[in-house]
Amino acid sequence: MGKEKNPRRVADNEAMAKLRMLKTSPQKLNLLAGLIRGKKVDRALNDLTFSKKRIAVDVKKCLQSAIANAENNHNLDVDELIVSEAYVGKNLTMKRGRPRARGRFGRIIKPFSEITIKVRQLEEQT
Repeated sequence: MGKEKNPRRVADNEAMAKLRMLKTSPQKLNLLAGLIRGKKVDRALNDLTFSKKRIAVDVKKCLQSAIANAENNHNLDVDELIVSEAYVGKNLTMKRGRPRARGRFGRIIKPFSEITIKVRQLEEQT
């Protein structure tokens, strides 16, 4: 009489990881997502390791989490994984301000964003 198992959100040869509340704008984060999209995971990890961008450390952790999910939860081969999707979404926006001249108020927007990374195992060519 237990609850039925939830269906998988990804295909059988895929795994994903999502990282929320990253303190950067989605536009800046999308530059890194475009850098790793479509590459093999070892190449993508190298690109993120040697990137000069501050947020590349967090994106690398998310990619490593997706690889670990693929290996441990879905029994996929790590050597045949590619980054099939990497997309960015908006999250919370903190609104701050600063007093300006003549009684005005300058708005300061502090955006947060989130990234979702899906890795897929390539099928062998026979």
